[in-house]
Amino acid sequence: MTDVKQVRDIISDSDTSTTRLTSATSTNTGNMENIVSDLSESQPVEKSAAQLKKEAKKKEKLQKFKQKQEKIQERAQSQPKTEKRTKDKKEKEVIIYDKPTASGDKKDVSGTMPETYSPKYVEAAWYSWWEKMGFFKPEYGGKSLEKPNPSGKFIMIIPPPNVTGNLHLGHALTNAIEDSVTRWHRMKGHTTLWNPGCDHAGIATQVVVEKKLWKEQQKTRHELGRKKFLEEVWKWKNEKGHRIYEQLRFMGCSVDWDRATFTMDPKMCRAVTEAFVRLHDEGLIYRSYRLVNWSCTLRSAISDIEVDKFELPGRTLLSVPGYQEKVEFGVLVSFAYLVEDSEAEIIVATTRIETMLGDTAVAVHPKDNRYNHVHGKFVVHPFCNRRLPIVCDEFVDMEFGTGAVKITPAHDHNDYEVGKRHNLPMVNMMDDAGNICGDCGVFTGMKRFEARKAVIEALKEKGLYRDTKDNPMVVPICNRSKDVVEPLLKVQWYVNCTEMAQNAAQAVRDGELKIIPEIHVKTWYHWLENIRDWCISRQLWWGHQIPAYFIEISRQVKPPGAVDAQKISLKQDEDVLDTWFSSGLFPFAIFGWPENTLDLQTFYPGTLLETGYDILFFWVARMVMLGTKLMGKLPFKEVFLHSIVRDAHGRKMSKSLGNVIDPIDVIHGISLEGLCKMLKDTNLDQKELEKAKEGQKSDYPNGIPECGTDALRFALCAYTAQGRDINLDINRVEGYRHFCNKLWNAVKFALLYLGNSFKPVSDFQESLKPIFQGGDSLVINSCQQVLYTCLHVGLRLISPFMPFVSEELFQRLPSQLEKSEPSICVTPYPELKMYPWREKQLEKDVDFIQGVIHKIRSVRSDYNLAKTRVDLYLKSDDDETKKVLFKFREVLQALTCSATVDILDGEGPARGCAVVYISDQCEAYLMLKGVVDIAKEISRLDQKQEKLQTQAKKLKAAMEASDYEIKVPMDVRAGNKERVIY
Repeated sequence: MTDVKQVRDIISDSDTSTTRLTSATSTNTGNMENIVSDLSESQPVEKSAAQLKKEAKKKEKLQKFKQKQEKIQERAQSQPKTEKRTKDKKEKEVIIYDKPTASGDKKDVSGTMPETYSPKYVEAAWYSWWEKMGFFKPEYGGKSLEKPNPSGKFIMIIPPPNVTGNLHLGHALTNAIEDSVTRWHRMKGHTTLWNPGCDHAGIATQVVVEKKLWKEQQKTRHELGRKKFLEEVWKWKNEKGHRIYEQLRFMGCSVDWDRATFTMDPKMCRAVTEAFVRLHDEGLIYRSYRLVNWSCTLRSAISDIEVDKFELPGRTLLSVPGYQEKVEFGVLVSFAYLVEDSEAEIIVATTRIETMLGDTAVAVHPKDNRYNHVHGKFVVHPFCNRRLPIVCDEFVDMEFGTGAVKITPAHDHNDYEVGKRHNLPMVNMMDDAGNICGDCGVFTGMKRFEARKAVIEALKEKGLYRDTKDNPMVVPICNRSKDVVEPLLKVQWYVNCTEMAQNAAQAVRDGELKIIPEIHVKTWYHWLENIRDWCISRQLWWGHQIPAYFIEISRQVKPPGAVDAQKISLKQDEDVLDTWFSSGLFPFAIFGWPENTLDLQTFYPGTLLETGYDILFFWVARMVMLGTKLMGKLPFKEVFLHSIVRDAHGRKMSKSLGNVIDPIDVIHGISLEGLCKMLKDTNLDQKELEKAKEGQKSDYPNGIPECGTDALRFALCAYTAQGRDINLDINRVEGYRHFCNKLWNAVKFALLYLGNSFKPVSDFQESLKPIFQGGDSLVINSCQQVLYTCLHVGLRLISPFMPFVSEELFQRLPSQLEKSEPSICVTPYPELKMYPWREKQLEKDVDFIQGVIHKIRSVRSDYNLAKTRVDLYLKSDDDETKKVLFKFREVLQALTCSATVDILDGEGPARGCAVVYISDQCEAYLMLKGVVDIAKEISRLDQKQEKLQTQAKKLKAAMEASDYEIKVPMDVRAGNKERVIY
């Protein structure tokens, strides 16, 4: 990096020399271009004594000026800072579409376009017209479902979002990708169906309505009763459920609304019952008494996907629903069991001391010589009337702790397996609500975590307590209720998945099913090859009630075997099915299965399944298993798994963090006050509410700016290219809104010269200005034809990603054909064979000229020239380069805002110029004499150097970190290496 003193000396001698600027690479943190000035004489000559004396005086004056500036800065720093008064920003005029247009009617685009781009204006009226015209239906254009389309077909189902309120940005990512793909296929002429739907979300919905019920009526669902509670749920669904579909419309989703399906619709209920009965008849669905994940707050079994693993480094106090005080976790409590008829003791340890009330054995390793003397003996439970056998089992780790392990078969998955191997009793010491039950003495009736403290105190009183140590551990938390999950023994319904899982894995191996990206294939195999039977019953009221019935016979006096039919009654199982069971049937149940409907024949199997990788097993795998089993065919041919959306800090989206953003708020914009107000409508408790508000104030101090649907969609799709989790920055979304604004401004140029047309490449349009301002009608006509073609093709290319702005501008183009399509969304997508023209040398030349323009504009920006026009000189010793410069001379003058453009031929540039390095064969010179303030430039360079040095230091430190090679992707490391000079 050039020393600032050298730069200062160089600039001070600008009367006798020229300024040379070279671009250094930027650091990854700021991507700031480091402009280093290096002055040299165009023709070095030996200086006279008078000249050297004059230079010395200038340097002395400059040094005094610098000292004066430093004193002023010191004085300013020593004085108390006063709050700067900032001018209130002038609010932008909100432009809206206000022409009378009935819902479903085509938007009126006659008249002059608004001066600036407005998402509210552009996105108005189009969607209802698209929907009314039937553009999104597979039958559009007279396509027959019974006759195959030569162009092919594209079928995709939407991952049905939960009915519980609003979509978030994760859903928006899914919808942006899926709609872009769907629109592309539709424009390709394929018979296209994107089928929408909504999931009843058993646990999530029940929790929401229960909280609402308690908040408004101070009643529990049990106090209300099942029938009335379900009426409340349906009422809530009918009031709030439409919100999701409204959001999908705002996102521009081109789904066939006539085929929208709710997973509790009658046809879904019919399919669920049919599937259950068929699988039960084959022996694949059965009932069993096993350990399950149990939420004491919900009083229901929950699936693995509803369990969050919370890692603790050691002793930690956690808030648990139903407890006023925090509960201690992350510790290992040791206590002693006394060996029966002996003075010996065995010390065991546990992270859940309250579960010792359910202990039925102590296990040691058969090869652990320390315990040979107690093999076959018993220990005595200190609180329960229970003898616990000492069993030998190889699962025990002799090196961990004392080498002896307490066994609680009814409350631990590993202990459950030990219990089965040794035929131990399964003692359940906890009820559905998490209270101690059974033969547990004084502890019976206590809450589980109150019993935790009580058991320790009781052990101390009996002299059996030994110690408590910090212990890193993982605490399972129910992500619905935030309660600590307990393993409990329950009678539940299960699906035997072994054979179906093998078939699903084989489908990928045989290439019948393709998973994209391929990095997920290994995980697919691992999960399916180690699959366990699927617990499908939930102790809820909202959902598909299990279609199994218990036979009840009232008392009667008759010979054995003779039963009066009137005494027999059926009682349906009160449990409901796991939500994923009905979702797993979605690809074919929505088309009327088990009836062999035309829709089922036409749209099953589908083409593509697109979703987040986080539900690869819980939904995708189950659709594949159930579809293959019940339909005999895979439900789709390809699975595309997108990344997960996180906030700008890389955190998971969470209501309690305040970083869950409604896509509509990004589209329309929202103030910080508005964001905070929306939190009040959630079910967060007061503490969570305050935490969420603080998170919003930190991330969105000025609220969220209006970005529009097109910008949001394009940003989300652009993020997917990186192939990893998305840390969504609203500023980037706003950047694409600015891109839309540039498109809009470009249209004003097109209207000026063509009337109703548009080309979304501003540099190309501006380069036509000199031609249009000329008088050659043939040249103008030729340019108009080229421009029109580029506009028409360009809008169609971008339409799948940006449907609203592309439609708005497309409708303003003059019709090219008599029978042109009514909407861009059903206009043929551009094919390469239709536009084969390409001149590689011209492309190369234009790329070079664009580079020249970019570098000159960058230097102009550094010198704050803005609209100031200065003379531009270009020099090259290469004849071919010189020809290109002459060819694009007028373009360069227009796009660099230069007063004149001269191509130098051998001679040096005029004095007082800044040199812009273009390439090894080209340099540019900007005349800055009389334009640039030397003192300001020195100050600017000082600040820039300091900032770049800080950035370089941070980047070097990051690159020297021990885990840098492991954590940082190769492409990023390569870029960093280029940016830092050691």
